[in-house]
Amino acid sequence: MTKHYEVLRFLRPNGGYIQVGTDYEGITFEPHCVPFTKEEYEAGFSQFEDWEADQEAEKAVAKAQAEAKLVALGLTTDDLKALGL
Repeated sequence: MTKHYEVLRFLRPNGGYIQVGTDYEGITFEPHCVPFTKEEYEAGFSQFEDWEADQEAEKAVAKAQAEAKLVALGLTTDDLKALGL
């Protein structure tokens, strides 16, 4: 389940807000931060889950590509471990 602080970091990764509690009404935006609406905040919960799933899928693809490159070079993950990588 997505946490409120995950949604805040997803919507405004550079900060610019203070939150007291876990609901939208507890968010105070600093002057330099562009505020988001309550609707955007609430939608952020499902958007974060989709984004997080995409990030995990991208990591899996990158890992598979790296392992394929190792095989093409004749190396294994054990070879890398032996080198401390």
